[in-house]
Amino acid sequence: MTDTPLLHRSPISRRHCNLAKSFDLIGDRWTLLILRSALYGVRRFDDFQAELDVPRSVLSKRLANLVEGGIMERRPYSEQGQRARVEYHLTRMGETLGLPFMAMTAWADRWLGGGTSPLTLRSRSTGRKLSVALVDERGKRADREDIELVVDARFSEKK
Repeated sequence: MTDTPLLHRSPISRRHCNLAKSFDLIGDRWTLLILRSALYGVRRFDDFQAELDVPRSVLSKRLANLVEGGIMERRPYSEQGQRARVEYHLTRMGETLGLPFMAMTAWADRWLGGGTSPLTLRSRSTGRKLSVALVDERGKRADREDIELVVDARFSEKK
C-alpha cells in the first residue's frame, strides 16, 4: 500500500462500497460512542445517557437506528418492584464490531495517545498480549509492503 498511484476517483463507487455502507449505518459520532460503550458492556438507556452526556432524544434515535440496522436488539428486563424496561444488547453483528474498534484503538494509542493505552488485550489461555493485524488465509501476518488492494471487476468504476 506504499507509493500508490494518484487517483482522481475511488476505484469502487460509493453505492457498491461496503465500507461506505458501514459509515452510513454507524458513522456518526454519537453512534460510535454508543457502540464503544456497548462493547464495554453498557446496556441500559439511562446508563448510556449518563456516561455519554448525550441528549435523550439523540440517544433514543441512535439506539432505534442500531436496532433497525440489526446491530443491537431490545430485551426486556425488570428489577424487583419496578416496571418492565428495555436493555440494548449487541447482536452477533454488533459484537463483531469489536475488531474494527480494536484496530481504531491501536491507531489512536499510537497517534493520539503518545504510544500509551489505558487498556491491554491479552489472551486468556496464554496471557500474551494481543494486537490487531492483517493475516493471510493461513494466519501468517502480512508485511505492510506486501499488501495490495484488488478491485473485483464487477464493481470497478473503470467499466
